[in-house]
Amino acid sequence: MNIAYIKEKVMRGEEITPSEALSLASDECDLSSLLDAAAEVTNHFGSRKFDSCSIINARSGLCPENCKWCAQSAHYATGAATYPLVSHKVCMTMGRMNREAGIGRFSLVTSGRAVTGKTLDTICSYYRELKEQGGMGLCASMGLLTLEALRKLREAGVERYHCNLETAPSHFGSLCSTHTIDDKIATIRAAREAGMEICSGGIIGMGESMEQRVEFALKLREIHPASIPINVLQPIPGTPLEKMKPLTDDEILRTVAIFRMVHPKAVLRFAGGRARISPQAQREALRVGINGAIMGDLLTTVGATIEEDKRMIKEAGYEF
Repeated sequence: MNIAYIKEKVMRGEEITPSEALSLASDECDLSSLLDAAAEVTNHFGSRKFDSCSIINARSGLCPENCKWCAQSAHYATGAATYPLVSHKVCMTMGRMNREAGIGRFSLVTSGRAVTGKTLDTICSYYRELKEQGGMGLCASMGLLTLEALRKLREAGVERYHCNLETAPSHFGSLCSTHTIDDKIATIRAAREAGMEICSGGIIGMGESMEQRVEFALKLREIHPASIPINVLQPIPGTPLEKMKPLTDDEILRTVAIFRMVHPKAVLRFAGGRARISPQAQREALRVGINGAIMGDLLTTVGATIEEDKRMIKEAGYEF
């Protein structure tokens, strides 16, 4: 398949076909040419203003779901911290620190299948106060919520809801049996009905094939997320994936480029696992498709510091 033809098709605003996307995953597709094509698409459709966000691990551990990649699942002995909802003081302090650092979006993330009852009410009170303070967009990641719960969050000021599909439908069932991708899509549709934008991506390097990464990108296209976090698996001791072989930089870059060709207008967001990518590959990823990032400490792993990220982002030609 001709890369130039596919690139021009994307630049005209047309969707590439599944067979065209799969051709980009082939070893016969020259990686350098693909990366250059994806960089052109990024420059054509993307803003030079970098989309930054930060998250707070607002409720940690003891999750009843059995996702094989997750340190917070109660099914695995990982030594991850466990605590109930963070206090008002902690939430507001984290919000202030990120606002002062210039972060564009701020999200509370909770472990567990869903947030309900008094905990949801408390979270909504936090968001109302954060909204009054201004200065940042507000996001939430709280599991498989009902439409009623999502409407409460929207009324409290949440603009974007995060719910990762995580991986290709053909691979998901081998990684999690306590919920399905269809459960996630139902939540995403409810969040959109409640008036929120969608942030949905997942993790690469969980034993899936490159063809399944293409399948994953195409499945995400069905839900049209505004933001797509791309995590690279950082194996957690105690989880079933603790000995998973790491991806190469070339595999990661090819994946980013394919996601850009499938999602020319979405924000592709660096997320967890960046420590497993070389600095050179991180800079190249910024050129070919990454135009957003979760910055600062992540959930159960540590990301780069905000100042380190700012330097790299500006060196890549983005405004922060």
